[in-house]
Amino acid sequence: MPSFESFIHLVFMGIIALFPVVNPVGSAFIVSPYFEHLSRAEKRKAVRRIAFYGFCVCTVALFAGHWILELFGISIPVVQLAGGIMICKIGWEFLSSDQVSDTSDETVEIKTPISAYEQLTRKLFYPITFPMTTGAGTISVLFTLSAHGEKFGSKEYYISLLAVMIAIIVMCVLIYILYLNTKTLINYLGSNGENIVNRISAFLIFCVGLQIAISGLRAIFKF
Repeated sequence: MPSFESFIHLVFMGIIALFPVVNPVGSAFIVSPYFEHLSRAEKRKAVRRIAFYGFCVCTVALFAGHWILELFGISIPVVQLAGGIMICKIGWEFLSSDQVSDTSDETVEIKTPISAYEQLTRKLFYPITFPMTTGAGTISVLFTLSAHGEKFGSKEYYISLLAVMIAIIVMCVLIYILYLNTKTLINYLGSNGENIVNRISAFLIFCVGLQIAISGLRAIFKF
């Protein structure tokens, strides 16, 4: 059955193309500081929403991304530059807030049991889902996968879209599993190890943002 084989090939191609840009393994460690004060049930609820938001971002990018950007006259390099700047800002805030959190543990312990989840809900879409989990790189890959050359309305066009949708679902499942269980991996490192991972994650957030911004600048100025 060549059609089934080509469909499986398209699914794997979608997963392979999306995995490096979504990077659920690296992103799980990067966003782990956001879940620091949540219970297991609260974390499961938050991660479920992140996976759902990620699915929505990817689906919208796949079906309507080109039209949305054309409507506002925005190019992918500009999205990369803006997204990179936002991620840099988030990483810098994490790096600078480490010193404050070390000296104000008592305040954090009083506040977090009441309001940690409520505070986090405002950050689940921005910045955790977009641009940290599914950012400009994910959108540009989905644009490429959606513009694969099949004629609109043809059988091959819908098969290609279905394959990409399955790849998106696989990535969202990976996001859910890895984001939910990162804390377990970090706990094996102990309290000092957790602190080290959080600091490295903050630095990586800044570096990832800088890399995305530089990629956008290179594309804009073509150097």
